[in-house]
Amino acid sequence: MDVDKQETMEETILVGDDLMRGPPSPVIPKDIASHVLEGVELCDGILRNLFLCLQINDIEPFCQDEIVLYRQCAEKRDKEIRERMQDSEYKLGFSMPLEGAKERATQLQSEVTQLERRMILASGLEGMEGFRQRWSLHGQLEDTRKRLEALNRGIGKRENQSSTGEGAKSSPAGKRWFFW
Repeated sequence: MDVDKQETMEETILVGDDLMRGPPSPVIPKDIASHVLEGVELCDGILRNLFLCLQINDIEPFCQDEIVLYRQCAEKRDKEIRERMQDSEYKLGFSMPLEGAKERATQLQSEVTQLERRMILASGLEGMEGFRQRWSLHGQLEDTRKRLEALNRGIGKRENQSSTGEGAKSSPAGKRWFFW
């Protein structure tokens, strides 16, 4: 085999900005129930190692393994958190008192509208700071829309069941409802 004719594979050097590919990590609302995050790998140890590597080496090319490990962990964590939040919204829409579920849908719709307005304002910002704000707002907007859709699916399923005669079970008077 002729060495000169071998194709060379370019090596890609990852930098911190490569962690901003895809959607940002979901923003977890204050009213979230702790069980939604239970058992989720938060990647804090891997992030600590990345920061330590950057502190020791001072430049990103020497921390490629740490960047890759953190990126993989964060993608898996974010996907799991998004799925759990949507599942919780669906369950709330299905099992929470109908009036409360509709109030929650109104609240989420209000959040969507507010995020859309902030996105419009951020579209006028230039440079890296503008990009970061738009990137973050876009992720929050998409996550909130999907949570609203899941809540509405739960409400819709309950309404479909009650209209077919199966009826929804009424909740006990002392039951507490967690948002998420």
